[in-house]
Amino acid sequence: MSFIPFLQQAGAPSASGTASLLTFLPVIFIFVIFYFFLIRPQNKKQKETEKMINALKKGDKVITIGGIHGVVSSVKEKTIIVKVDDNCKIEFNRTAISSVELSDEEKAKLAEAEAAKKAKKSKKSTDAEESAEKAEKTDSAEEDK
Repeated sequence: MSFIPFLQQAGAPSASGTASLLTFLPVIFIFVIFYFFLIRPQNKKQKETEKMINALKKGDKVITIGGIHGVVSSVKEKTIIVKVDDNCKIEFNRTAISSVELSDEEKAKLAEAEAAKKAKKSKKSTDAEESAEKAEKTDSAEEDK
């Protein structure tokens, strides 16, 4: 039994382009999955971090990558001076800041914004329920006629 005819058939180029597309379809599918689950969220996180670093100002409470907590004493072009204790100031690169702690005022503003969103959602849901009830009443009234 000879495998040469079998190999010639398997290696022969197909007449249609769909066969070649079907061979690349799994690779394309995997790339799409990687984009939506890995690449896109990482880019969003990086943009948020850059926005946070650029918005640093004097008086912000920050946490560095190394876990040092302090208050921003002054902001320079590429570095930030963080006051750790009464007599201790440390200079860090901007990129060494991992997060900014929210002040009490900012926490209150966020809480108000979240409460307003929840109230708006509940209002929309109650409006939708009322319109559904009205539609049911008009349907039942038409059926009675």
